[in-house]
Amino acid sequence: MSDQEADSYRTVETAATAAFEVRGSEFIGHVRPVERVAAAERFIDDVRDEYEDAIHNVPAYRVRADPFREYSSDDGEPSGSAGKPALNVLEGQELENVAVVVTRYYGGTNLGVGGLVSAYGEAVARSVERAGVVEREPHEQFAATVGYDDSGTVRAVLDSAGVSYEARYEETVTFSVEVPVTDAPALRDRLQSATSGRVSIERR
Repeated sequence: MSDQEADSYRTVETAATAAFEVRGSEFIGHVRPVERVAAAERFIDDVRDEYEDAIHNVPAYRVRADPFREYSSDDGEPSGSAGKPALNVLEGQELENVAVVVTRYYGGTNLGVGGLVSAYGEAVARSVERAGVVEREPHEQFAATVGYDDSGTVRAVLDSAGVSYEARYEETVTFSVEVPVTDAPALRDRLQSATSGRVSIERR
């Protein structure tokens, strides 16, 4: 993991939408926090499916990865008039791990490139404002697998650390753990020590 990925970052707090009209065309901005590129692309596909009757569904996202990923598309609008203005709002507010889609229903009046740039940027800005912006600490996930005899010990360590986890009981017990990146190495060491090395840890 790069140093950049370990730093705190700004993102939207929750999913949100915002709609308005410009000279008869309806614009709907959709925004959602995402952790990975695959999640951003699923969100884009979901919006396109839900609003398949719209003339355009313009996507953009910025996702913390190695390397950092940015993406936008004009989705049939004139080049540079839609996707880039949407992405520019995310860049201007220094937002990461966020995906947006701006849906447009055509109202019969051409807006021109300048009008489109303004409208697509405003749709993203309005949806981001409605979602709220927060500072997040990056997390990582790992699976800790032990026999039943050690499962109580692992659960006690995780509870004392105050991290989020889920336990799956099969032939062995697997704890799916989500922990702040900065705390993860020490927590893995604690689990190894508490179980005398009997825990199997797999990073995800």
